[in-house]
Amino acid sequence: MQKQNYMCSITAPVTAQEAFDRINRVSEWWSENIKGDSKKVNDTFKIRFNFGDSFVIKIVELVKGKKIVWLVTDCDLTWIKDNKEWKGTKISFDISTSNNSTHVKFTHIGLVPGIECYDGCVQGWDQFIKESLFKFLTEGKGLPDKKK
Repeated sequence: MQKQNYMCSITAPVTAQEAFDRINRVSEWWSENIKGDSKKVNDTFKIRFNFGDSFVIKIVELVKGKKIVWLVTDCDLTWIKDNKEWKGTKISFDISTSNNSTHVKFTHIGLVPGIECYDGCVQGWDQFIKESLFKFLTEGKGLPDKKK
């Protein structure tokens, strides 16, 4: 049996294009500590968190109003033995619309039960997707990790 990638979904009363545009404004819902761009395919950005973790992300797919896929090209997970556990994983946002609302299905491909960071990373994604990104989509202001 294949292990399931971490997945969660949110639904917001915005257009698919608004959701797409806001997801790409990473510093407004994930972390303010970002260098680089997150607007087009092959853009690379480095994102840091106050608790020490950092990730280098390359945008590998963008379909306006429908899909965003990031590839983690490097990482430093400071709180586990294999600090490169996310390297080579993909982060996907699938966007669809129905009944005047937009549904965002988030999948972290490679974040599966049994890997060392799974439980802590699920808590982190739940916070950043279900709370911060949701708030950014519905209220225009997310809850990103703040710059020190």
